[in-house]
Amino acid sequence: MANQLTLMKKWAMQREKTVFNQVLACIAQRPTRAKGLIAGAMMLCVAFSHAQNFPTRPVRVVVPYPPGGPNDIVARIAAQRLPDIWQHAAVVDNRSGAGGNIGMELVARSAPDGYTVCVVSTAFVVNPNLYKRAGYDPVKDFVAVTHAASSALLAFAHPALPVRNMAELAKLAKTRPLNYASPSAGTTGHLGGELFNLMAGTTMQHIPYKGAALALTDVMAAQVQVGITALPPAVPHVKSGALKGLGVTRLKREASLPDVPTVAEVGFPGYDVDNMIGIVAPAGTTPAVVAQLQAGFAKAIHAQQSRDKLVAIGFEPIAGTPAEFSAYIKSEMKKWSNVIKVSGAKIE
Repeated sequence: MANQLTLMKKWAMQREKTVFNQVLACIAQRPTRAKGLIAGAMMLCVAFSHAQNFPTRPVRVVVPYPPGGPNDIVARIAAQRLPDIWQHAAVVDNRSGAGGNIGMELVARSAPDGYTVCVVSTAFVVNPNLYKRAGYDPVKDFVAVTHAASSALLAFAHPALPVRNMAELAKLAKTRPLNYASPSAGTTGHLGGELFNLMAGTTMQHIPYKGAALALTDVMAAQVQVGITALPPAVPHVKSGALKGLGVTRLKREASLPDVPTVAEVGFPGYDVDNMIGIVAPAGTTPAVVAQLQAGFAKAIHAQQSRDKLVAIGFEPIAGTPAEFSAYIKSEMKKWSNVIKVSGAKIE
């Protein structure tokens, strides 16, 4: 990460020197062109100075969901470490609503100066295909900063439901109507449930909530029979016995819940769904500022205390490069657009 930032600075310094050499060569010969070069050089110097000193004030970290969900957990763990790295606070701002669209559109329309970023999940790439009007384009309106972390999802049920895994759930769902809760329409919990319906031949009805915490609460209260959310917020409730873990959505079991089987291993080979947590900034944010943001979040996420917290509740810390995250976003858009088409899911 540090090497990438150093190369960025060296490129900017070399570019700055080239511009000034052009100015000196042209001042005597072409005064009009020289003025243009001087203006360009001054703008380059300001931009480079801004990136070198970034940040000079607190950074707003928008979470487009209520407190307690996976985006919020990662944002707050990182925000605890970022003041030591940046010498300025990272202020978490929960702006929930419309499946995350309200917060994500807010950031898309913010100034591209690095002082407003968004903590997104897989819904970021899903919603433009799922909603009639999401209010943003994941590629055109944003620049990728880092794929901060990922986690499996967990399908769970109230302890009284007479099933132990997803194979038994499929059999039960074919004999009686069942509902499943997710944190919101467009989340991986929602689409993971629709993918399971397709693979299992079931018709469980989706019930969207305003965040993972509310979905978990209603399943624990037996208001809804089944729920699917990112793994981390559900782990404590399964360990306490308030919920029954039915299936992990990745191909391997999770260390935090080793006794819970994967969906794939009980009869649904190829079922593989995870939830990404990433950081994006408004389109137009300069590469140098993006590099500073990535370096800061990477240090915060990979700090030992942060890693320990994240791993303990089922996250995999990543904090990769902007280029890696940009490629991942495009691949996920393609993957989930296909699931949406086949399932027929749509939100007005």
